[in-house]
Amino acid sequence: MSNDYKKWIYLIVLAIIWGSSFILIKKSLVGLSPIQLGALRTFIAGVFVLLIGFRSLKKIKKQQWKYIVVSSLLGTLFPAFFFAFAITGIDSSVASILNSLTSLNALIVATLFFGVVFKRVQLVGVLIGLVGTIMLILESSSLNPNQNYWYAIFVLTASLGYAFNVNIIKKYLSDIPAMSITAGHFILLIFPVFLILVFSGFFSSVEFTPETNTSIMYLIVLSVVGTGLAKIMFNKLIQISTPVFSTSVAYLIPIVAIIWGFIDGEKVSYLQLLSGIIILTGIYIVNRVK
Repeated sequence: MSNDYKKWIYLIVLAIIWGSSFILIKKSLVGLSPIQLGALRTFIAGVFVLLIGFRSLKKIKKQQWKYIVVSSLLGTLFPAFFFAFAITGIDSSVASILNSLTSLNALIVATLFFGVVFKRVQLVGVLIGLVGTIMLILESSSLNPNQNYWYAIFVLTASLGYAFNVNIIKKYLSDIPAMSITAGHFILLIFPVFLILVFSGFFSSVEFTPETNTSIMYLIVLSVVGTGLAKIMFNKLIQISTPVFSTSVAYLIPIVAIIWGFIDGEKVSYLQLLSGIIILTGIYIVNRVK
């Protein structure tokens, strides 16, 4: 199968997996704190990835480890915590729409830090995306006044981290297997997040009630499928396509996430959907220029 077909398969599967991740985070937070969720998610994913991919670490060259370190922080560690905190303050469906700015941020980062030429029409797309983002936050805050939309900053920061991550992988790590990159991330993170779990009181204070056990079950699915397997697939997608195409998975994620949010009883207004369409329109304009 050619890479042209493979990249579309990866894109659709990742959209389904990551679109479902937002509701899994929400369900996991019922029995866990954001710190515990972020640390346990990374730890479980790390154990899974290293069990199947530890041998691939030898394919990482010595000079590439500095990029693996930065990539692991921006693309894996920080987002795991940022999204957990974000969904304590805003709906999972709103978080997914804001995350769609990742593709737009990827181009901005590529232009400012990786030498990509920025076209004037793309600036228009950026401004349209920002207008849609402001509309979404204002409408969501009026629809759910009990939520704290300052938490949207966590999503926006995570999307910026993803933007740097895809450009780093494409430019500096394209010559090593996706499994090696993913295993490299988790070999660096698994011990620090274990220490975070210890100091968060997870092993000493968490009571394993039916509610907590259910949260952990959701988290295991999120960790193995939504983090471990998805990271391997995404790193491969970056290598066989472009940063802009790979981050365009963020266009499709909100569709899946909004469906899950609606099923779970989250309020979704027509103005929110319009705001999401405006954001996606801006992203489309940014990405349609070759």
